Amino acid sequence: MKKLTKDLSSSVIVKEEEWKDASCDKYDYMIAVFCGAVAGIIDSIFVGMPGNSQLGKISDVAADGLVKKFASLCGWSPKPDNENSIASAIGFLEREFPVNYDQVSMADVDDTFQMTPKNHHFKSLSHSPDPIGLFFSILDQFMNTSSFLSDGQLIRIDTADTESPLKGKNFVAKIFSGFCNWLGHIMSDMAGSSGGRISENGRGSGVSIPFMELFQMCDFGSFQVGPYRNDFATVMTKVFQNGYDLRFAGAMAIPVVIEELLIRALWAWRFHYDKGNDWGDCLPTTKHADLRIMLIVGNATFCLIDATDAEVRALVHGENVVYFILHLNYIAWARLLMLVVQEMIIRYGPVVKECLKQITDWLLYDLQTPNEKKLIREFYDRIQVTNATNQKLLQELVITVQKEYTEKHISIDISLNKTIDSETRIRQSAELAKSMGVAEDKIMKSEKDYESFFS
Repeated sequence: MKKLTKDLSSSVIVKEEEWKDASCDKYDYMIAVFCGAVAGIIDSIFVGMPGNSQLGKISDVAADGLVKKFASLCGWSPKPDNENSIASAIGFLEREFPVNYDQVSMADVDDTFQMTPKNHHFKSLSHSPDPIGLFFSILDQFMNTSSFLSDGQLIRIDTADTESPLKGKNFVAKIFSGFCNWLGHIMSDMAGSSGGRISENGRGSGVSIPFMELFQMCDFGSFQVGPYRNDFATVMTKVFQNGYDLRFAGAMAIPVVIEELLIRALWAWRFHYDKGNDWGDCLPTTKHADLRIMLIVGNATFCLIDATDAEVRALVHGENVVYFILHLNYIAWARLLMLVVQEMIIRYGPVVKECLKQITDWLLYDLQTPNEKKLIREFYDRIQVTNATNQKLLQELVITVQKEYTEKHISIDISLNKTIDSETRIRQSAELAKSMGVAEDKIMKSEKDYESFFS
């Protein structure tokens, strides 16, 4: 470990010009703090928590409109006087984009783990509206499985008794079909299920905020939730069940956007009028170090007010950690983390890369037992074999596709070549149509068929 520290200290190269360009004065900091405080107050008053949020009601209505618009684009034709029914639109999407991983209760997964209709969108990885959800959705559709995170474990359920939702005759077509099924099913669940929205005041259980499903892996800690104590994974499940979903993320994003727009606008105004720069140089981009610092300070102020407000409200409910998180602005904290990481990469990019490399080498080569090294070598060998197999399969796929393309190209040339007798051209055209999946009764197989069609 001493060697690791020594290597890192010798490789630290700070971009000094970045520090020199970060010429924030007291007015820049005042602007950033002011904008962050404004956003924090808006968040406290108008966002609050799910079920008691003025902006949340607006984001719910917007989500309903988006789902109905998507359903219309997919062919939804509601009955008269049912054009504004969100339950009808959701029901249409549920029928149009069925999936094999839509289990909703413990009975559906053979009591393998605890799950209810209120949290199955959170525990099912394929229901996540992010790259992780897309990956597991396509994987589950191909493998005929369902993937869940529960109690810190990845659980996969066999769904072989369910018909595969994939369509298409080749691999690429099935991948595209899997993507469409994932997107369509996410849209059908984003505003709750059709059954959950039938009731007059039913909001339904939406889908999780991107990457929030990973909190299911945090099965540690002991937090006070009313009279009970739960680990963090259980706490986050209860948070989701209380409406902390993608729709509420839309409400949480509003004060974040307001704060950033205020800071960027005021920075541009000062950069032009107070510092005498041309408007062309006043675009509020990340190349300006002082602007980046103002954004970090503004978001940090916002998050400080947000955390204070959440703590006060949680104390009112007996130090209930669920109420605390329900009042936290997930989007604001994620944005602050992104800004800090971005600044670290800009200023310490070489150091961060070297640090990761040194730590990786230390873990892989200095901390391993002989048995661990053997297992890693065996794993590496298996990866190499798998890679070679995949390369072979890819080559075979390319050869097959090229062969099919050549055959169809020849058939088309013969069908359109006027120097060849009509009987041969018609026969070749009929064979081509059959190979492309045209129904038998739609194929013209003789000159008589052509004459009757055009007469």
